[in-house]
Amino acid sequence: MRRAGFLAALLAAALAAPLAIGAPVQRLDPRAVIARSEAAIGRVLGEHVLTTSDQKPLALSALRGRPVVISLIYTSCSTVCPVATRQLEDSIARANRLIGPGRFNVLTIGFDARYDTPARVAQFAAAQGAVAPNWHYASADSATLSALLGELGFSYAEATGGFDHITQTTLVDAEGRIRRQIYGEEFPFAVLVEPLRDLVSGRLRAATSLPDLIERIRYICTTFDPGAGRYRIDYGLVFGSGIAAFSLVVCFALFAREWKRSRRAAPPTA
Repeated sequence: MRRAGFLAALLAAALAAPLAIGAPVQRLDPRAVIARSEAAIGRVLGEHVLTTSDQKPLALSALRGRPVVISLIYTSCSTVCPVATRQLEDSIARANRLIGPGRFNVLTIGFDARYDTPARVAQFAAAQGAVAPNWHYASADSATLSALLGELGFSYAEATGGFDHITQTTLVDAEGRIRRQIYGEEFPFAVLVEPLRDLVSGRLRAATSLPDLIERIRYICTTFDPGAGRYRIDYGLVFGSGIAAFSLVVCFALFAREWKRSRRAAPPTA
């Protein structure tokens, strides 16, 4: 299935979830919602300051230096948001084991400025059991949320009993730039861990030291095995990479030899 069709199907499923029995819902336009979300990719998040569930200020700039997985919920939600958070908790626990603890951060934001107080956000986190040392829960005032949600490309609309909203998980790199959007409350683990692993390894930026280069090579030569739930060395990829590197060295050596030969054979200039 094409990416656009896959995203549309996921979004349609997310928007079809009822917010409350008998509640009239203002439907979001799936095409517009996806377009807005995808347009946010490449955008750098601003210097917003949130309030954590333990009532401490959290500047987004304080999370720079590591990739961030951002999810958006509202605490009075009794359907999609709890399910999505529990599913994300399972993925984050597995990602911490595979990639390594402390290699990335997770940020869940309550987007209902009226009711998502730090206390309610804390209660929501405790109810879902989705906690980890690198997982932050936060909320903010209306102005801050409006600006941040706009940057994230997040769409929602008020409806009786709650909100009609896209279920969106956003991957942000260590410099605060949006790199990937993931849709739906349930998605294959590899959909999250593969791009997250790329961001952690720095594959999207140039290696600046020998350890960086070794780390990148190690990641490039491994592949995720969904059956085993872990990464394994892809020896076919290792062998292919070795052959490609050897071929480049041989081609360069032949080119250098021919260039030197042509230089010696060239007649002297007056």
